[in-house]
Amino acid sequence: MEIGFIGLGAMGAGIARNLIKGGHQVTAWNRSPGPLETIKRDGAKAAATPADAMKGEMVFSMLANDAALEHVGFAGPLLKEAAPGLIHINMATISLPLARRLAEAHASAKIGYVACPVFGRPDAAAAAQLQLIAGGDAKLIEKVRPVLEPLGRRLVIAGDKPEQANLFKITGNFMTAVSIETYGEAIALLRKGGVDVEAFYGLMSEMYYSGSIHKLYGRIIADEKYDPPGFKLKHGYKDAGLALESAKLFEAPLPLAGLVHDHFLEAMAAGQGDKDWALIADMAAKRAGLK
Repeated sequence: MEIGFIGLGAMGAGIARNLIKGGHQVTAWNRSPGPLETIKRDGAKAAATPADAMKGEMVFSMLANDAALEHVGFAGPLLKEAAPGLIHINMATISLPLARRLAEAHASAKIGYVACPVFGRPDAAAAAQLQLIAGGDAKLIEKVRPVLEPLGRRLVIAGDKPEQANLFKITGNFMTAVSIETYGEAIALLRKGGVDVEAFYGLMSEMYYSGSIHKLYGRIIADEKYDPPGFKLKHGYKDAGLALESAKLFEAPLPLAGLVHDHFLEAMAAGQGDKDWALIADMAAKRAGLK
């Protein structure tokens, strides 16, 4: 199958490579040339412009935020370059207002549109171990399912509107951020009291906090290894903001989202935006007087 791919960051590059491994002909575009040269060696064709990646049967996009999607033109101009019958699979974590605008723009242009954000870090993307969350017309999702399923461990359907997949992802990231905050505060208290943190992590990760997210971030926090990042703190700050925006939209208070958003903002102000988002646990240690 001929597939376009727009956005070869830490997540996108791994996904694009798995599409190539799956036997698809991938034409990729990225704003900076370095990732394009690398993906060419893996068998992809480099697109000179985003429009060149819109000529196949599907196009994937994995871009950083609302601004990047709008800059590339997915809210309007780029859609005019789409091949007949093209389906756009948007894997970015974006705001609900933009999610709605994208759905309307694609419908007006008569282009298929499926939102499919993912849970997982770059290593999971490279290993095809992502959790994929799809939203959109059921017939379209079934059409793209054979391409999506090999990219991860599980494909979950959030609803028949693309925006529902985005809300699913925003809410999941909110819960992850709160889990990081919880672990960070707990371990700061233990260290202040001289308790064996490794013993605590070992017990909690086998009992009450045995999920993969808790094991992953509990390990990072216990080891205090926030660099290199698997998910940058500046993206966590953005996602906490999306959670607050969604809470206002649906009049569903999320007081904990405000807490973690402020902690992300504090870290951003200290120039830590490119560290792993688990760094907010380090701030809990500082508030406890440990650093």
